Amino acid sequence: MNACHLPENTHEVFNQATPFEGINLFACDPALQEAVRREGGEAASGGLDMLGERLGSAELIALARLANVHGPQLRQFDRGGRRIDEVEFHPAWHGLMEVLVSAGLHAAPWSGAGTGAHVARAAAYILVGQLENGAQCPVTMTFASVPALRQATGLPQIMARWLPKILSRDYDPRSLPVEQKRGALIGMGMTEKQGGSDVRSNTTRAEALPLAEAQTLFGDEAPNACRIVGHKWFFSAPQSDAHLILAQEGAAGLSCFFLPRYLPDGSRNAIRVQRLKDKLGNRSNASAEVEFAGAYGWRVGEAGRGIPTIIEMASHTRLDCVLGTTGIMRAALSQALHHARQRMAFGKVLAEQPLMQNVLADLALESEAATVFAMRLARCFDEKEDEGQAALARVLTPAGKYWICKRGPGFGAEAMEVLGGTGYVEETPLARLYRELPVNSIWEGSGNVMCLDVLRALARSPAARTALAAELALAGDADAVFVAYRAQLLQALEQGDTDEFGARGLAERIVLAVQAALLLRHAPGFVATAFVASRLAHAPGGAYGRLPAGTDCTAILARALRES
Repeated sequence: MNACHLPENTHEVFNQATPFEGINLFACDPALQEAVRREGGEAASGGLDMLGERLGSAELIALARLANVHGPQLRQFDRGGRRIDEVEFHPAWHGLMEVLVSAGLHAAPWSGAGTGAHVARAAAYILVGQLENGAQCPVTMTFASVPALRQATGLPQIMARWLPKILSRDYDPRSLPVEQKRGALIGMGMTEKQGGSDVRSNTTRAEALPLAEAQTLFGDEAPNACRIVGHKWFFSAPQSDAHLILAQEGAAGLSCFFLPRYLPDGSRNAIRVQRLKDKLGNRSNASAEVEFAGAYGWRVGEAGRGIPTIIEMASHTRLDCVLGTTGIMRAALSQALHHARQRMAFGKVLAEQPLMQNVLADLALESEAATVFAMRLARCFDEKEDEGQAALARVLTPAGKYWICKRGPGFGAEAMEVLGGTGYVEETPLARLYRELPVNSIWEGSGNVMCLDVLRALARSPAARTALAAELALAGDADAVFVAYRAQLLQALEQGDTDEFGARGLAERIVLAVQAALLLRHAPGFVATAFVASRLAHAPGGAYGRLPAGTDCTAILARALRES
């Protein structure tokens, strides 16, 4: 009987796309490059090009993966039983943080960076969003804290010590008093178990220290010192050097407080980290539940004026939600299109198959529209001294956070499906990107909160409606569908048709109108025409791949990702 000799090599591996790495994330994105130049950030293009090349390297992509595989760990006590409440991170996390801080994402616009500083930072933030999103959280909170801290009264000595360290581009992860550090980061703690977004229901209490006691404890930093007892249900980045929180200050009501991890005498503040949150996504970043067991803090601003102080910060954190989601969407699109250009199915490359082209081009339109909107919004922050730009930002920030962030999860799911089963496993970044997308819709105010803010901005400021109308007018009257859409929107605003029940629809229409106006003005005709036809002539659906016949998908996809 003859033996059957089968080959030991079971199969040859072929028809697999190469990893999306070794690619300059800025150079491959024409829409972002154009927006940087158009919105006033052209001077930063060279630095963005270098950052894009670094972020697209295999080395940093590996750090992003490792930072999420090896998440933060809480150490509440040292070996002797002393309470320390330290969060330990994998070296990959620190490597990523060094990149973000050295690039100035936490503070660059506040350091005299000149014209277009917010636009330049916005572009950098979009690029970083394509790599790893957990590390964006602490830099966003630090970024948002600066304008609030600079406006604080009664804290000159504290701010003299802290602001130079906050503005520093040296990432220093050591747990030490701020005087001993090269740089500092700021976190936030607003929400409590019983309230969530309803921060007015907070129960954490702050009691002003008698002046004599405060002077004994803190010397010339005695003014506005308080003792704080309570908790926070979400305490973002507990490893930060200080946090801004909200607490009830007696009859005055809700005030904002600055809580350092270390007190001026070098001792640890009584901030007890109870546990780290086990989150769906954003797993590289630490989010905690904490209790204040008589912690010391300093009031920022006037007593009872905590909400206005936080709103100043929230406008910047919400901008970053728009930017972050824009970055993740861009990353998901790039992964999907890179795969489709190499993968064969049924005898043909995926990217050349008509139905797949429809899906990919639809995703590309969504990504470019998010990019132009986000960068235009960033220019509003650069030009906030102009009343019209400030008023426009008051509407577009919450509207953009609602609509763009709401579009994110569906976008991520569709991009994942382009890769099929490969996209669903952890070896590719699509699974991680998909898990990241819901957080920007939830954090810093859920969708409903954003839409209510849009209504408030329109009701309180006639200038906001005027500014929006002026922005839309710049697109001209050449596109009949856009003109009709714009007229209906402005008529609704003029007639005060802004009831709470329909607030989501209104926010959506505002963002779509601004996106269409920007694309009509600045994008190639094949992009603008397809966007108007698929978003204004017909309401955007829940699935992608519904572009009308005649759409130039080949041109849209060639523009979407330039890999050579």
